[in-house]
Amino acid sequence: MLTVEHVTRRFGGLVAVDDVSLNVAPGRITGLIGPNGAGKTTLFAVIAGFVAPSAGRVLLEGIDVTAEPPHRRAVRGIARTFQVVQPFAGLTVRENIAVGAHLRHRARAEALCRAEAIAAEVGLSAALDQPAAGLTVAGRKRLELARALATEPRLLLLDEVLAGLNPSEIRDMIPVVHGLRDRGITILMVEHVMQAVMALSEHIYVLAEGRLIAEGAPETVARDARVIEAYLGHGAAARLDRARAGHG
Repeated sequence: MLTVEHVTRRFGGLVAVDDVSLNVAPGRITGLIGPNGAGKTTLFAVIAGFVAPSAGRVLLEGIDVTAEPPHRRAVRGIARTFQVVQPFAGLTVRENIAVGAHLRHRARAEALCRAEAIAAEVGLSAALDQPAAGLTVAGRKRLELARALATEPRLLLLDEVLAGLNPSEIRDMIPVVHGLRDRGITILMVEHVMQAVMALSEHIYVLAEGRLIAEGAPETVARDARVIEAYLGHGAAARLDRARAGHG
């Protein structure tokens, strides 16, 4: 579905992403993890077209989209969420979602109808006619996800969609993400909630200081000495091992 080939992004003297290559298989959830400042969000911005790479290519189903702007990639089926959620505060939840739906549905009635269906999918039906400004953090995260889904993506880039949520809210969101995968949406997710990303992802890439340091199945990555040293720490790695043993 997605191929990133030798992507580098420099900001002046800073190399934020350094010769990164990865593949995202269709119909799967792929995780992208690493410490703060590792280059994860910059890589997302390159994939979505908001930032041009200094070197390398981005391909969607074999088509080179490196030079295409974000709106062209959206038409092709790439959508992303943002770490900092900024809904249109003066609009209702329904109207916010409809903004995304207008990419595929020009008529206002169609876009609003589509917004209602997506709100049901992410658990926002009860808030459809509320002002977006009044939503809780968890509600705003769901709205951010809904706005991306409204563009009817085939590849969804989730940037810390679980950040700021309490454990109960995280548990509620996990089946929502699984449900998107189950209906055929390919997902690449950046996440710091390790137990969630390990439970959701089928394959994980690890970035540190802009470089790819490991990849593989969640259980393999969690035991990788480089990943433990650069990111997880021994305590977190042990907790993930215990969590997996409990689920087994």
